[in-house]
Amino acid sequence: MTPPDSLIILLALLLDLAVGDPHWLPHPVVAIGRLIQFLDTGLRREWLTERLAGVVLLLTVVGTAAGVTWLLLWTLTALLPLAGWIAAVVVSSTCLAARSLHRESARVATALLAGDLPAARLYLSHIVGRDTDMLDEPEIWRAVVETVAENSSDGIIAPLFWLTLGGPVAAMAYKAVSTLDSMVGYKNQRYLQMGWASARMDDLLNYIPARFSALLLVMAAPLAGCSASGALRITLRDRLNHPSPNSGHPEAAAAGALGVRLGGSASYGGTPSWKEYIGDHLQPLDAAAYQRMIRLMYLSTLLMATICLLTAYFLRGFHVPFL
Repeated sequence: MTPPDSLIILLALLLDLAVGDPHWLPHPVVAIGRLIQFLDTGLRREWLTERLAGVVLLLTVVGTAAGVTWLLLWTLTALLPLAGWIAAVVVSSTCLAARSLHRESARVATALLAGDLPAARLYLSHIVGRDTDMLDEPEIWRAVVETVAENSSDGIIAPLFWLTLGGPVAAMAYKAVSTLDSMVGYKNQRYLQMGWASARMDDLLNYIPARFSALLLVMAAPLAGCSASGALRITLRDRLNHPSPNSGHPEAAAAGALGVRLGGSASYGGTPSWKEYIGDHLQPLDAAAYQRMIRLMYLSTLLMATICLLTAYFLRGFHVPFL
């Protein structure tokens, strides 16, 4: 795996910001999800223990995603360098989720502002893992802000990090691990053992990006009209108040910047759950907090993109291979 040119990173990010992930266009994550479902059912029928089956699932899915990406880019580049280069931009853009995160969360916000609570609950269920059918308006705002904060790291900063270090193949491998974690990384009876390897690998790959995301959110806070001192203070105080070893870092930075309190009660699959509070209740969780969170997301993305472009430039330089 070799780092990509700066231009590939730049165009991939611009493509994601411009069009996101159109629903009519086939997406690699959909294919990865179907492969996971197929293997999940099949591996349980074999002689493997559940934990060993989970390791096989992880290696097979990540190896397939990375291998298919490498083969596609290698073949297209061998046939026509321009085609391979364009494919690298498109593949890289599918690993980023800034536009889709904004679009999907905005559907929830729009429904809330229109007073349509059932629609807001339905749209929210598409982007969070918790039960949404009984949530009231403040809880929905909290869930939206939490998921935008967490996915600013998982869906934008981390893919950019791995894209810069290892190119589209590394970014797609990360995306496969992230998809595995979202599908089998739950600590319930079905996936406690089967999803163990995928959840631990996701923790490992997000270790640096999550902490980097918190730093970027602190840096972005004054640019977004938020509190940098609050972001830093709450990050240092509350970053470990989360079941995940990584998710608490961006959530704490966002909570401190916004002056809101995240965490509290939730329900997953009908099972009540409690998360330690993150942040202080200085400002309400409402549409204004959501809009500030979106600004934080975009500004931290811009800061990360600048760092990635400079890093890629010093690693590989800047050139257009077909000129």
